[in-house]
Amino acid sequence: MQWEVVIGFETHAQLKTNSKIFSGSSIQFGAEPNTQASPVDLALPGVLPVMNKGAVEKAIQFGLAVGARIAPESIFARKNYFYPDLPKGYQISQFEIPVVQGGSVTCVVEKDGKSEVKVIELTRAHLEEDAGKSLHEDYQGMTGIDLNRAGTPLLEIVTEPVMRSAAEAVAYAKALHSLVVWLDICDGNMQEGSFRCDANVSVRPVGQKEFGTRCEIKNLNSFRFLEEAINIEVRRQIELIEDGGTVVQETRLYDPDRKETRSMRSKEDSQDYRYFPDPDLPPLRISREWVEQVRSTMPELPTAMRARFTEQYGLSDYDAMIVTQSKAMAAYFEAALAASPAGDNAIQAAQAKQIANWLMGDISSALNRESIEIAQIPVTAAQLAILLQRITDGTISNKIAKEVFAAMWQAPGAEDNLADTVIEAKGLKQISDVGALEKIIDEVMAANQQSVDAYRAGNEKAFNALVGQAMKATKGKGNPAQVNELLKKKLSN
Repeated sequence: MQWEVVIGFETHAQLKTNSKIFSGSSIQFGAEPNTQASPVDLALPGVLPVMNKGAVEKAIQFGLAVGARIAPESIFARKNYFYPDLPKGYQISQFEIPVVQGGSVTCVVEKDGKSEVKVIELTRAHLEEDAGKSLHEDYQGMTGIDLNRAGTPLLEIVTEPVMRSAAEAVAYAKALHSLVVWLDICDGNMQEGSFRCDANVSVRPVGQKEFGTRCEIKNLNSFRFLEEAINIEVRRQIELIEDGGTVVQETRLYDPDRKETRSMRSKEDSQDYRYFPDPDLPPLRISREWVEQVRSTMPELPTAMRARFTEQYGLSDYDAMIVTQSKAMAAYFEAALAASPAGDNAIQAAQAKQIANWLMGDISSALNRESIEIAQIPVTAAQLAILLQRITDGTISNKIAKEVFAAMWQAPGAEDNLADTVIEAKGLKQISDVGALEKIIDEVMAANQQSVDAYRAGNEKAFNALVGQAMKATKGKGNPAQVNELLKKKLSN
C-alpha cells in the first residue's frame, strides 16, 4: 500500500520582551531556579495579571509579516490541565478568538537534488504564557521544579495540516525561524527553548480524504532532530498499521540516542482543557491606528526585499528567495554587491547573479560543513567582491577562485584585498599570454595525436579531452576561454 504523510506544526516562539506576559518579572535565561517567579506568575490569592503591551506589538508584527488578519478584539482564556510545573493549574492562552488569524509562510524545499518553492498556510497565531520546567537530571528518582519560565510570553504559531514530508516540515521550520529572527521578535535560540517545534504527524492511504490518527512529537529543539523524528514516527505508524495495529492519539517524545519516538501521555482534544474566558483579563482590543503604527516601525520584510532584488538587481525569483533566507545573508549579499565595481544595469545584474551563485554554492557548503551561520563567516563581503572581480577580469579562473576562497576561509585576514594576497603568494594568476599558451597547446597536440585525429574526424568529445590536457599542462592556470579559442583555431588548420 502507498502511504501519504500529513504534517501540521505548532511552534512556540518566545517573544523578546524585557518582562513576562502578565507580570514585571524578568525572563533572563540562566538565572538560579525559582528566582524569577513573582506572585502573579504563581497566581497567588489577590493578584491580577496585566497584559504586556510589548508582547502584543510583537504579535502584530508577526501577523503583518505573514499577511494575516489582526483581530480587532481577541480573548484570553484559561486552559485547564495539571502539570507539576504549571503553578496555577491552568495556562492563560487564547482559544476561540486568537490575535493573528490566517496568513502564510513561503519556504524552499530541497528534495532529491531539486528545489521547490512552497507556501505553507497558517491557521492562527495566539499569545499565551509558558509553564515552568521540570528538572530530572540532578535528582535521583525525583523531579525538581523551576518556575522561572512560568509566565514567559509565547506566540504559538499553528499551521494547516498541509505538509507532506519531513523535508517540507524542515523547510517550513527554517523559514519560520528566519522570519521571527528577521523581525527581532524572538532570538530563535532552540537550545535555550526560545523556539520550540511540535509536529503533528499522521499517515493515510494515498487517495484517502480523511486524515489518519495523529501523534504529536513534542519539543524538537534542532532541525536535524525534527527531520529524524518525523521520518522515524512515520515509519513507526506505517509498520504499526500494516501489522494490524492501531495508531493511538498521543503525545510522543523523540529520543535521538535510541533513534525512536516513545509515548509520553495521551493527547487531549480542546474540550479536555475546559477552556473558558479568563475573568481577570479584559478582551484585547487592537485599533487600526495601533496596527499602522507598528507597521511603520517594522524592517523591510523578506517578501518586499525579494521583489526589490528581482526588480533592482535582475535576480530570478528563486535566487532572490535563496539570498533572503535570512536577514544576515541578505545583508551579506547587498554588502558584496556594494563593494563590487560600479557599472550599468547589465554589469550589476551579472555581479548580483555571480554573488548569489556563490552564496548558494561554495559559501553555503562551507557554512554547512563548519556548522556556522553566515554571521560568523570568516570571509567578508568586500573580500568576496574582490575575489569575484578577479574572475571577471581574467586574473584567475572560476576553478582557481574556489582554491583561493578555501585559503581565505582557512587563513582569514582583515584586508579587503585578501584574495590578491593569496593569488600572489600561491602563484595562481592565470596564464593569458597568447604566445605561452600556443606553445603549451602545440606540445599537447603533438603528444595527443590520436585525439587530434579523432576531433578532425568529427568526434567532438576528443576536443574536451584536449582541453583537459591543455589545462593540466598549465597546472590549471591557463585562461579557459583562451585555451578553447586557441585550440579550436589550431585544430582547424
